[in-house]
Amino acid sequence: MNHSRLKTACTLSCAFLIVFCAVSVQAQSGRRQTKPTPAAPIPTPTPEPTPVPKKEDKEPQILFFVRPDRFSSYEGFPITFYDAVLRGCADRLRAASSATVDVSDRDLSRGEAIKKAKSDDKTYVVLLTLKFDSMQNTSDDIQLEFVAFAPTTAKVVTTGRTYPNDRRMPVIVDRTGRGLYRELLLRQAGEDAANRILKALNLVVPK
Repeated sequence: MNHSRLKTACTLSCAFLIVFCAVSVQAQSGRRQTKPTPAAPIPTPTPEPTPVPKKEDKEPQILFFVRPDRFSSYEGFPITFYDAVLRGCADRLRAASSATVDVSDRDLSRGEAIKKAKSDDKTYVVLLTLKFDSMQNTSDDIQLEFVAFAPTTAKVVTTGRTYPNDRRMPVIVDRTGRGLYRELLLRQAGEDAANRILKALNLVVPK
């Protein structure tokens, strides 16, 4: 009888121990929490590189250096005659191209013109010389000789003669207005020289 009770007590003890362990395990599992998986880092956006503006290809700047050459002529023409051809040539070069024009009545010899052209890579040197036309019967007929030297090399770009042409201005004037009329014709001769220089450089010559 005692043996039976002892067996029963052992059985109950074992059962109680199993239940206690189960409850303990369940409690421990309830306390443990699964750590969440860390979120992937959000990539920082890389700023787009600022585009560098392209430089516009500009045509190289051209400079015309226009001077009279009285050293090549023995005739003593009035200063106003040279002013007329210089102004006509310079104004035409400005109007028919985008070039900068440096004009002065200061004399420049051919040697000085060549030296000036060689000293710069953008400057065309233009010399203007007035002479009497030896092919005419009178000493009152004037011709304008011009020559243009290229930058750096000082090679002759173009050279030639132009003539005051009164057929472009069929106006009759008296002796008092003859001087002004001649200066106007000389101005046109300077314009003709500029047109021929621009043509030799393949620059557009508007009508």
